[in-house]
Order: sequence, then structure tokens, then C-alpha cells
Amino acid sequence: MPAKIAPYGSWKSPITADLVAGAEVGLEQIRLDGDDTYWIERRALEGGRKTIVRRSAHGQVMDVTPLSFNSRTRVHEYGGGDYAVSKGTIVFANFADQRLYIMRKAGLAPRPLTPVGDLRYADGVIDGGRNLLFCVREDHTAQGEAINTVVSLDLKQGGAGNVLVSGNDFYSSPRLSRDGARLAWLTWNHPNMPWDGTELWFGELDEDGSLKNKVPAAGGANESIFQPEWSPDGALYFVSDRSGWWNLYRWQRNKVEPVCPMEAEFGEPQWVFGGSLYAFESAERIICSYSREGRCYLGRIDIGRRALEPVEIPYSAISRVQAAEGRVVFIAASPTERTAIVAWDPDTSGYQVLGRSGESTVDFGYLAVPRSIEFPTTGGLTAHGIFYAPTNCDFAAPADERPPLLVMSHGGPTSATSTSLRYAIQYWTSRGIAVLDVNYGGSSGYGREYRDRLKGRWGIVDVDDCVNGVRFLVERGEADGSRVAIRGGSAGGYTTLCALTFRDTFKAGASHYGISDLEALARDTHKFESRYLDSLIGPYPARRDLYVERSPIHFTERLACPMIIFQGLEDKVVPPNQAEKMVEAVRSKGLPVAYLTFEGEQHGFRKAENIKRVLEAELYFYAKVFGFELADPVEPVRIDNDQKH
Repeated sequence: MPAKIAPYGSWKSPITADLVAGAEVGLEQIRLDGDDTYWIERRALEGGRKTIVRRSAHGQVMDVTPLSFNSRTRVHEYGGGDYAVSKGTIVFANFADQRLYIMRKAGLAPRPLTPVGDLRYADGVIDGGRNLLFCVREDHTAQGEAINTVVSLDLKQGGAGNVLVSGNDFYSSPRLSRDGARLAWLTWNHPNMPWDGTELWFGELDEDGSLKNKVPAAGGANESIFQPEWSPDGALYFVSDRSGWWNLYRWQRNKVEPVCPMEAEFGEPQWVFGGSLYAFESAERIICSYSREGRCYLGRIDIGRRALEPVEIPYSAISRVQAAEGRVVFIAASPTERTAIVAWDPDTSGYQVLGRSGESTVDFGYLAVPRSIEFPTTGGLTAHGIFYAPTNCDFAAPADERPPLLVMSHGGPTSATSTSLRYAIQYWTSRGIAVLDVNYGGSSGYGREYRDRLKGRWGIVDVDDCVNGVRFLVERGEADGSRVAIRGGSAGGYTTLCALTFRDTFKAGASHYGISDLEALARDTHKFESRYLDSLIGPYPARRDLYVERSPIHFTERLACPMIIFQGLEDKVVPPNQAEKMVEAVRSKGLPVAYLTFEGEQHGFRKAENIKRVLEAELYFYAKVFGFELADPVEPVRIDNDQKH
């Protein structure tokens, strides 16, 4: 049948908010244990609960943790490294009480390992020979800033843990050598974030698990180290950006040597614990994920020849790589395939999907294929983004109409977007709304120089790149410049609020738990990010002038377009009072504004019913602002100062 002619925004789509919210299962943290494969599933239909899943060698998949447990740590607030497994023994963090629990065998009731109290644990590794767990501990029992250390825990006796390494502000990645003789770890201090500068250390372990002869191996205040790993033959490998790119290196016989120098990224920002972009399939061979220009690739490195061989595989986003002799497992996605746990055979190059985030039930005719774009930006530089044109096999727009454009500014801000299939983007494009997902200056994946563009210039560079991305698409006739909105969460919410306050490019916007007051963020946020703004803005309070100058809350008189704001009421990263101040300021100025809050939600929305409500509310808001009719009814949103409707 010929496509029906209908205005952009009003196309009927099979990609519903229910599909986006309910069908998606987050896949995280793969572990290999003998012939078994473990991972974590984050289930929106269970209130965002994270459960550990095991797949046996025979293909049987079962939940390991009981329904009453949520396997999620709050170390650094963002967590990650939620569990460890070895020879069937599982140790995991439980979200409700932040205690560690141990299961000696799947199916047995978990037993608490750590005491009741304000202690948190993450990123553990099990030492079966000593019956110990080495992990990061975050101690909130005293007044003031939390204390982070590396500790060992007796898996039989339990307890709070014996401190092995202390004195610095942060630790991560305790990694045990294959023979159990040495332990490596990463550490860094304020005001650095782990992508700014970290140090790699290792020490020798005594029979009782005590640590001696601690030695620095690499890193420093201006070198970011990522993912230390011990090779099967005892060499210490790691990723460093000392060349300007996150590349692989090894420490051996008191010297550091490159493994495979390339203008590509083999690392990523350590927002959460447990990142893994390479693994040893053998002492001679590394399987890795690396990225170039917004796309990931799978590679095989011959260590002796220091040569990388690309692997042909139909995925453009690859992470959480784990390997053992004869098998490799990773998390992968493509522009047309949802996120999956994939097993790849290094001998035959065949692959098998072990688990999926959800079934790909939508016909390809409704899916917009992402296109990586480069565009000129301020200062004669080039910025990057991923563009999605409106796509729906059932509809076409009038020939003289250009589509509305929704600009997405990712969080972090030292993060990046990818080309993996996300129904949360296709929700918009299948209704006739174009999407530009911007990897603005400061994003990872393009080398250290690009990542450093945001230093001292947050709220400027990111906004410039979003604005210039719009200009690029409008000039090419791919978007309607009079119907452009911007949306973002957290740091992306800050970029959104800055763009709406300080520029006139955007005609509407949606802030999801976004930052409006930089001073409040500097004063109120948690330890991990408490000095992040030193590099993004300047030291506080010494450069309070910059914090005021770049806080949208102080310049609401410049606002001239409608806004919708979403906020979790238990958010500790960006407290609700920031959203409330912004809403009140916009409301008092007489601009259309909508404000939706969610009980029980923290920094990011995890419950299916809330994810659905947010999507539909935002679509409803844009329909009212840009004047298009929705194909399907949605629950209305109260819009203050909405004189038109």
C-alpha cells in the first residue's frame, strides 16, 4: 500500500511507550565461571530490580538471586561491580541494606556477609585459595566525606573487612593475579575524575591475604588508566591515554610497553565499576572492543606480533568483554538489533545470542538507521553527532514540510552516545520527529584532546555543539528550524537548561533531573562528583563568579520558550530542590511549563510505569507546543501558563 500523507509528529507508530518502558531489560556485568556464564539483568517491570542470571553450558537460564534481593551497590552512587563469582560461589551487594551476601550454590538462600551499618562494597574479586574477597569499601559511618579503601573479607567469618590500601580519595579495580600472588588496583584523588588522572599500583599478597611491597606501575595526575588485568603468564596489562588515545599497555620487568598503538579508544570513562573492553583468550591472544568515530569494533590482538586483526561481526556497540580459552562473551547491539549477550567462538568466528534485552518485534520499516555526522562548530573545530531521520513505512509527510527536530544531549558529560538500537529514540523518529544525538566536545570515544575540550568550558562548548548541529541540519534541509526542541538528563539536563536560557535556537525543551544551579551541585552532591566541577567550571568557591555566570537559575529572565521538567524525589545526585527552583522561576515568568515528579525514583527513572509516563508526557508537551495532532491518545499533562490550550 502507498504511504499515507500526514504531518510530521502525527504518524501512528507500533513503537509505544509501553514497548519502550516494559520490554527493555538492561544487560550488565558478564562473568565467566567454568562453563557457566553469568550476567545481571535490570528489569523495569520489577521496579528496576537487578538480578543475577546464570546460563549453564547446556543452555539452561535461571535467576540466581531471589526476588526479594536487588543486586546493586551504591558505591560512588552509580555503582557497578555488583557481584563476583568463582566456582559456583557468588558474592553480591543488596541495594536495600548495602550489605554483601554470599551464596555457595545457586538456589541456596543468600547469607549476609557484612554487618548492618553504613558500609558499601563494590568491584570484588574472589580468592578461592584463601577464601577471601578483595573489593572496594566505601565507609559512610563517620561525619563528613565517605572514606574509600581496598579491603579483604573472610568469606566464612564475614565482617566489615580488613583494610589493605587506604589514604587516597578513591579506589577501583582490585584485580588478583592468576597465581594469587599479587593484587593490582587503581587509585586517584580529588579533584580528578578517573578519566582525568589515575595511578595503577600492585603489591604482593602473603598467605593470610595481607598486602606488602606496594609498587606504582603507571599513571599520574594527567594520565588516565583503565581496566588493569593480569595475563595468564603473569604480566600486568592496562589501558592508558598517555598517547592521547586510550590504548593497551603492559608492565613487565619494571617497564611499560605499548601493546598495539592506534588512534582508537580501548577504554571508556569509569562512571561505574567493572568496565571491561578486553580479555585474554590465551596468553598469546587478546580479544578487545575498540571505538572509532562513534562506532565500536571487535578485534583480536596477537600479543607476540603486537598486531590487531579486526573481526567481522554485525554489531556496532560492544562492551563488557570476557574471555576464557576457546570462548568469548560480550554485550553487543547494532542499529537494528537490541542489546544482547553474545558468545563468540574465536576459532570458527561463529557467534550465538545467549540472552536479549528484549525481542526485536518491530519491523525494520519503522526503524530509522543512524547516520554518524560531523559538523563545523565554534573555533573552527569539528563536532560529532548521530542523526536519525523520521522513518515510518506507513507514512510520508507533505512535500513542503520539514520535520521537527529533537536534539539529545547525553549525560556525563564525559560520556557518549552510540548507534545501538534504542526504542527510546525510535519512539520519536517513527512518529515523524527527527533526532540528533550529539557527541559534543567533552564526549569520550574521540581521543583525549576531544574529551578535554570541556575542561573549564562546561555550559559553553556542549551548548555550542548542540546549536551548531541544529544549524548544520537546518541548512541541509533536514529539519525545521522553527520546531526544534532539546532534551537531556542529569548533565545533559544542564546542557538543555543552558541552551534554553542562553541561546535562542530552541523553541522548547525537556530537562530530566537536570542541573540548574551549579553552586547547589557543588555544595550538595556526593563524594564521587564533589570536585568534578573543578575541571569543568573552576575551583569553588574561588571561582564562584563562573558558577553563577553559568547557572541557568540566575538568568531566567532570558528564557523565552516552553519547558517540561521531570524529577525523581529521592535523587541524591541532583536534589529535587534544583528542579523546583527552575519550575517556579519559569512559571513566574509566564512561560508554559510542566513539572512531573516521581516517588521512589533516584537519579534516572527505573520503574516501567514512570518511564512510560515520562515519554508520553514529553510527546504530549511537544504536540501542544509545535501544533501537531497525536495519532493515539495519551494521558494529558498539566501545563501552567498554557494560554493556547
